[in-house]
Amino acid sequence: MHKTILLISLNRHHVPYPVYPLGISYLKAYLNKHLPEKYDIEIVDCNISDDILIEEKIRELSPAYIGFSMRNVDGANSLDRTNFINEYARIIKSVKEHTDAVTIIGGSAFSIYPKELFESISPHYGIIGEGELSLLKLVTKLERGETPYDIEGLVYRDSAGQCVCNMEHTSYIPDFELEYEESSLDYYWTNSGVLNIQTKRGCPYNCIYCTYPLIDGRKIRTFSPASIVDKLMELKQKHNIDYVFFTDSVFNIKNEYNIELAKEIIDRGLKIRWGGYFSPSNLTDSMLELFAKSGLTHIEFGTESLSNAQLKNYGKNFTVDDVVKVSQLCLKHNIYYAHFLILGGYGETWQTIEETMANSRKLGYTVFFPYYGMRIYKGTKLQQIAIDKGLISKNDD
Repeated sequence: MHKTILLISLNRHHVPYPVYPLGISYLKAYLNKHLPEKYDIEIVDCNISDDILIEEKIRELSPAYIGFSMRNVDGANSLDRTNFINEYARIIKSVKEHTDAVTIIGGSAFSIYPKELFESISPHYGIIGEGELSLLKLVTKLERGETPYDIEGLVYRDSAGQCVCNMEHTSYIPDFELEYEESSLDYYWTNSGVLNIQTKRGCPYNCIYCTYPLIDGRKIRTFSPASIVDKLMELKQKHNIDYVFFTDSVFNIKNEYNIELAKEIIDRGLKIRWGGYFSPSNLTDSMLELFAKSGLTHIEFGTESLSNAQLKNYGKNFTVDDVVKVSQLCLKHNIYYAHFLILGGYGETWQTIEETMANSRKLGYTVFFPYYGMRIYKGTKLQQIAIDKGLISKNDD
């Protein structure tokens, strides 16, 4: 008898454009490959499904397990503090009223606030961080009637009813699987003009404010370049999608791999445009020339400041000179580029602000995305700094 695992992407945030729910597509592909054939894996995307459609899907499938993916807790905008958690909780509550399935929550938002969200939403289980292997083990153990409490990343209630979070991941999947939901590709391509794909996971850097190491871990893991190009060729040939954004936390972390990927794109004659998040360090003229030849059209740099003192305060591993040099290289190779800035972050003074403004004039034909203030997330170095200075308590959210 077949059993269904239903994966629901809860995200309905469309600003600045709707984003394809990549995480649950990776989960679906991985489970399809590693679970026995008696399991059917289905997806519901709340961006394109209203509550009625979700209820109809549950009645139709009668799933044994339902996984909910939470992308964001809010829009990260201090001028619009609308949080998404109440909407997530409402959808999950509605789903529970129509099924006795085992409920599991995960995703990037949950990975940052696992205990708080688990306590408020009360699913059966939660999974922190990379979810494929943990979800596979959870389903397998539950099907066998075994206790799952030793699974890495698992969140559960113990016999006393206390929430327990297995925070640490020591093992990761060796390679990733990906199956796009073909029925929804046209919606995202039409409404955003770009499709997202990931080439690697993990971030070894030490930016004091950043949650990527909490979500993805610090160990770098990469896709097979050939498999990525296979998927990109499929997108172009079947759906005429020729512009993708590599959603890696920082694309140019492992450049020997990136060179291999770019060469694979070129050697197989794939004509696409692509962009990604880059660090201003760890790039050379020859790399950018190769990347541009493979289709790189734009870079979004996580620069954050143009003051060397502030770059050090923020935990960055590059200097203003590095930023200027790489910007000039982008211009040389006709690559559009933007620099994100965090003004008024930890350690900022009027002097460092003035340095940033003065140094900004050294960059030609750039776009700046300046933000004011620095969000304090749990588990980051910035949180510990704020606690040590007595600005917040360790229990502050």
